[in-house]
Amino acid sequence: MVFIGAPIFTSDSIDMLGDLQKILYHESTIMARLDELAAQITHDYRGLDLTLVAVLNGSLPFMADLIRRIPLPLKLDCLSVSSYYGGTETTGNVRFDQDRLPDVDGRHTLIVDDILDSGITLAAIRRKIQEEAKPASLKSCVLLSKRRERAKEVEADYVGFEIADEFVVGYGLDYDEKYRNLSLIGVLNPEIYAK
Repeated sequence: MVFIGAPIFTSDSIDMLGDLQKILYHESTIMARLDELAAQITHDYRGLDLTLVAVLNGSLPFMADLIRRIPLPLKLDCLSVSSYYGGTETTGNVRFDQDRLPDVDGRHTLIVDDILDSGITLAAIRRKIQEEAKPASLKSCVLLSKRRERAKEVEADYVGFEIADEFVVGYGLDYDEKYRNLSLIGVLNPEIYAK
C-alpha cells in the first residue's frame, strides 16, 4: 500500500543521504522554524501591499512552504540570478538571467533566498531592485545565514538558521544542481566536490 504524501526512498535518495557528512536540520525542524518566520512576517506586513520575490532556483522549496504560512494577500514573483556556476564558491560576478525585474513599484518587497554566504548576490539584488524597481520598502529573508566575514556588508532582515561556514545542500540548496530535492539540510562530504 502506498500512502499519498509519504516519502519514497529509492537507491538514489539513499545515495544522496550517504553523500552527507552530517545532517544539520531535519524537515520537522525546518517546518517549525518556518512557522515562526511566517508569524513574524505576517505581523510586520499586515495591512501592507506585500510582494515576495524568490531568488531562483535554490529558494523555491523555502518560498513554497513559507508563503503557505503567511495568511495575507500578497503577490509572488521570481528573480533568476547566477554567481556560483556549479562550484562551491561564488565567482563574485552576479548575472541577472532575465530581462525584466519583478514589478514591485510602490509595494513593500521581501526578497526570499536560500542562503546568505558572501553577501555578493544579495547586495547586488538589493541594489538593482532599489534603484530600478522603486519598491515602497525592501527587506530580505534567508533560510540560512553563514557565520563568516562577508565580501559585502549585507545582512538579512529575517533569518531561519545561522550556520557555520560549511558547504550545505538539501531543501533547495545544491551542488552542481544535485541534492535540491532532499527534505533536510546537511553538510556535503568534501570528498564529493573535491573530485
